[in-house]
Amino acid sequence: MTGMSMGVTAGGTAGAGGAGGTGGGRAPGGGVNLLALRSHNTALVLDLLREAGLDGMTRIKLAERTGLTPQAVSKITARLRADGLAAEAGHRRSTGGKPRTVLRLVPDAGHAVGVHVDRDALRAVLVDLTGAVVQETSRPVDLGAGAEAVVAAVGEAVGEVTPAGAGPGPGLVGAGVALPGPLDHTRGVLHRVTGFPEWDRYPLRAALTDRLGVPVVVDKDTNAAALRLAARSTARSFAYLHLGTGLGAGLVIDGTVHRGARTGAGEFGHQVLQLDGPPCTCGDRGCVEALCLAAVARGDLPEAARVLGAGAANLVALLDIDLVLLGGRTVMAADDLFVRGVAAVLDARARRESRGDTGVPVRIASGGERGVAEGAAELLLGPLFGRDV
Repeated sequence: MTGMSMGVTAGGTAGAGGAGGTGGGRAPGGGVNLLALRSHNTALVLDLLREAGLDGMTRIKLAERTGLTPQAVSKITARLRADGLAAEAGHRRSTGGKPRTVLRLVPDAGHAVGVHVDRDALRAVLVDLTGAVVQETSRPVDLGAGAEAVVAAVGEAVGEVTPAGAGPGPGLVGAGVALPGPLDHTRGVLHRVTGFPEWDRYPLRAALTDRLGVPVVVDKDTNAAALRLAARSTARSFAYLHLGTGLGAGLVIDGTVHRGARTGAGEFGHQVLQLDGPPCTCGDRGCVEALCLAAVARGDLPEAARVLGAGAANLVALLDIDLVLLGGRTVMAADDLFVRGVAAVLDARARRESRGDTGVPVRIASGGERGVAEGAAELLLGPLFGRDV
């Protein structure tokens, strides 16, 4: 890693610098301070370089894509090269004059940690600036063991994937931590996590910031996964349904993760489908989560898929989304069965409502078991590239 120190505000998103991104960005210790670097224009250039990959992009093309003047792009890219964030990647022919220099992002100029804390397991990944995983670790964890034990486990896992240990190190943007909700994404405070009332009002972000010594962002597991998927998908509006030890949803509306006015959107598992159904750990009865998990427990996966499809059909009717993506360990253990089962319910609903022969597409989300952890890291990386998180 380089000696880069990237900043994140107390609210959990990267701060903005001055216009044009050409002001002082050198940190006192000699690294790069992204709080000063990440102006809107600099973020545009960085995002295009990230998108271009190893092929890179010329300054002229960067100017065309951003709408900035060639002079402004030259100043921004000169700073990025001086700070180790961009490098030359060869030359391309021009229609006249000397060949044009191609620039590319330097992936290992910075890193972020993503942590997925489930009810019974923990996974941590270290990703570079492109989002590629370079280190990974996993371990059992008991969310019911209490805050102190879980925070300690996160600290140990982060220490394993970061070369400098769990404390602040060169080039470490920070840590994104995703876990079951509901929680307050803005303040980093958990609410009454279903089945774990002892976590109610626990200031997780503050505790982890003290423990790790780096900026921390906290979000629901389903939101983190949806954020990662949104960055890799052309679909503008979709739902990510995660069935594992619990059931939740991440919603993307017009290309942006929808958290709601109180950051509580996506509590998909606790919509009531059966008024006199089995009790749910949330205190209600007949929730889609309770019905799904009961079917899974008795080995009736087709019924679990049918129930999940009924909940998904309600979501499609309510939000008119383009796509349903499925994930989580239970789904991944029988992915074809769940895709067929959910799609059958959506198709039947679409035919009844005369909306065509089929419902919205149903697919397995990319990312597998690492999807949530990678999305948690994107909570830190996204703002550096001008993306809403």
